[in-house]
Amino acid sequence: MQQKDSYPQDVVGVGDGTGDALLAELVEHLRENRPQLRDTWARRIVAAHLLTAMTPEEMNAETQSVYDNYVDVLETGSVEALSAYARDLSERIIPRGVETYEVVGIVLLLRDVLARSLFEKYRADVGMLNQVLDVYEPAANRIANTVAVSFVDERERVIRQQQAALRELSTPALPVRERLLILPIIGVLDKDRASQLTEQLLNAIRKHRAKVVVMDITGAPEVDAVVANHLVGTVDASRLMGASVIITGVSPTIAQTLVTLGVDLSKMNTVGDLQGGLEEAERLLGYTVTRQEGIA
Repeated sequence: MQQKDSYPQDVVGVGDGTGDALLAELVEHLRENRPQLRDTWARRIVAAHLLTAMTPEEMNAETQSVYDNYVDVLETGSVEALSAYARDLSERIIPRGVETYEVVGIVLLLRDVLARSLFEKYRADVGMLNQVLDVYEPAANRIANTVAVSFVDERERVIRQQQAALRELSTPALPVRERLLILPIIGVLDKDRASQLTEQLLNAIRKHRAKVVVMDITGAPEVDAVVANHLVGTVDASRLMGASVIITGVSPTIAQTLVTLGVDLSKMNTVGDLQGGLEEAERLLGYTVTRQEGIA
């Protein structure tokens, strides 16, 4: 999700002389009172049971950094540095199990702590208080949005990365010897997974310069017409890349299904079990197995 690098300059009070002066005064107040305001914020984070995955030392370091970035954005109007920091922080805390509501929660708490300090400072002058809040609130909301979006973007990136890793693990093409791959299929093989299987197998054939692939479907409980035809297509595509495919572990149920569906089995080289498939693969590759005398 693309973000602008600065909050709108036409927000109330910002962009004219009065707004700039109030903003400078606000920033000075927040910097002068940084220790007590940051401590108040940290205590409220603990009381709200947020960021519990972090140690007190980590919490102390991060709250100082977030506070300083927050005030910098108020002063400069640019969220670029804060956005980069938020992405870096998200990358570090997402693997620790920190949730989106926690990140949004701590930023909203900081917004409230700072707003309360402004109420205290200007409570005797309601007119001035309203002017300061007109300057502060749009900027504070922009900061909260920036941090939330950065965290969600990073979280989605991590999820996509994990999903890709899981997909790769679900259909691993394993090199067992030169030019020979084994592709064990375990679990339900649907259309999407069959497509993924084809892509990963063809990539593995090219990477390992494989000549023979043993595809073992012992762990696949069932195959429908779409998937069966997809397997036939995979065998054809592998052949075009110079690799023969041996299918092993065809259960009686799957065999009956394939026959009933009228799938063209003439292109498939099937062998009863994995051991038989490996022996056939070695034969195709020109390997011979001889027993040495004296070895049990």
